[in-house]
Amino acid sequence: MSSLAPADYAVITGFFVVMAAIGIYFRKRMLNVKIFFGGGKEVPWWLAGISFYMCSFSALAFVMYSALAYKYGWVSVTIFWVTVPSIFLGAVLFASRWRRAAQVSPLEYIEYRFGNKMRQGLVWLGLPLRVIDDGMKLLAVGTIVAVALGFDIKTAIIASGVIMISYTFLGGLWAALTADFIQFIILLGGVIVLPFLVLSKVGGPANFINNVPDGFFNLINGDYNWFYIGAFFVNIFLGYNTSWTLVQRYYSVGSDKDARKVGYLVAFLSFISPPIFFLPAMVGRVLLPDIPPEGMNEIYALVCKMVLPVGMLGMIVAAMFSATMSSLAGEFNAIASVLTNDLYKRMISPKASEKKLMIIARTNTLIVGLAVISITLIIQNVQGSQDLFNMMVKVFSIFIPPTAIPMLMGMLTKRVSNTGGLSGLLSGMAAGLITFVLGGFYPFLRLPQFIIPITSVVTLLAIFIATAIRPDSPSRRQKVEDFFKKIESDDIEAVSADTTSQKQKSPLSIIGFGVMAIGIILIVSVLATVALSESILSLVVGASMIGLGVIFQLLARRANKADIKV
Repeated sequence: MSSLAPADYAVITGFFVVMAAIGIYFRKRMLNVKIFFGGGKEVPWWLAGISFYMCSFSALAFVMYSALAYKYGWVSVTIFWVTVPSIFLGAVLFASRWRRAAQVSPLEYIEYRFGNKMRQGLVWLGLPLRVIDDGMKLLAVGTIVAVALGFDIKTAIIASGVIMISYTFLGGLWAALTADFIQFIILLGGVIVLPFLVLSKVGGPANFINNVPDGFFNLINGDYNWFYIGAFFVNIFLGYNTSWTLVQRYYSVGSDKDARKVGYLVAFLSFISPPIFFLPAMVGRVLLPDIPPEGMNEIYALVCKMVLPVGMLGMIVAAMFSATMSSLAGEFNAIASVLTNDLYKRMISPKASEKKLMIIARTNTLIVGLAVISITLIIQNVQGSQDLFNMMVKVFSIFIPPTAIPMLMGMLTKRVSNTGGLSGLLSGMAAGLITFVLGGFYPFLRLPQFIIPITSVVTLLAIFIATAIRPDSPSRRQKVEDFFKKIESDDIEAVSADTTSQKQKSPLSIIGFGVMAIGIILIVSVLATVALSESILSLVVGASMIGLGVIFQLLARRANKADIKV
């Protein structure tokens, strides 16, 4: 397997330059923390939707799901499809409520609903969970970069993390959203051709189907039975509808209808993409049949190096960066919003000026990024890159139900008391940790099929029992009533876009420039280094990106000329 060609490195370098340029472009437009963290509630729904989709997975998906696809087959698609009903139901039940409840931070509404103790509890319990999750994502992209570029994995992790910090630090949420859209185009350009190439390499679909193990296309397989799928659905539903990064996309748009559109778009994309994403790893079972278990996490990178022409391999590496950069850049911004709004402004300096808050916001973004890099290096030393899927699921099985159930119930019903919400959080967390410890003696208890139901049931019981024993005081009930008037009211003015700041121009212009730039770099670098007969596919992809860039430019001119939001 050959190393990357100069054209591949040119594409990757050009990708990073475009990402940095986006941060610089939006730097002076970040006038206050409402725009830096919440987009001023004027983000177009299609931009928020594509960003939500890109943030909902990372290179971790291409590593851990591809390993599952190589070993078990279609079950990897089944597991990923769990996200479809999770997101659709979330759009119906919570999208508009999130948009009305949150302005700058996803946790600010918790104080109005449950009080400051609950708010601070979620801050301090949520921070390590998010950082650990981000560490596993960064480990995944470090694995791909190390395999594809031949770097030491620690070097790959540090370099990847630093690049992801840069544009989020400068341009806030708008930079992250715009970069996500460009990365979405790169992802499509990189992965959509791969299934056709690997099927051709293996001799066609019929030869592939005839040479895979029995049961390879079953919806469930091995340990991943329907009981597991059901438990995983609960975890995904709770996680996706309370993720600080993902709900940030709901409350950044300008209307409740747009917030629901965000969810519907993501559900559709999550349905059509898994077969495209994971088919190369399934075909890899025939192309590379003897990969040992410890090497299965590298199957996607290995297949790419086997079948992709010069230039396109660089696109795939950039696409893997894209998936994780979207997810981590969104996480850096969302976590920094919690640190700035829920910790610094609420507990340390309530009267801080907007200028000072912007300094704190950018400082917190830097701190979060460095913390994620550090925890990634620790995970890599302790765990390595083995069995990333099950490691992630175990962590989330312990922490997601206790944190998510009170948050969602707090938006759906007035009957849960302040004490009930806090008791559910603490009891569910304790139950999860105790179950995990007992799993050292009884290993089955550490399976998601057991941890998730246990933590969920204990959390719900604690909420109901504590609410019955200690209901809210009259003053607290009045605050809850006021909160529900806000999230259920038809008064759109209360949650409209930020009219005190300069209106953002359509992001289609910078999107068009970014897509065109990468397309031009791909074409020029390939023509300069590779024979024309070997570069047709790369040239077609590059020309398509230039064409898309021109279309985005024309749409941007039309939108800005008409003074409307596209």
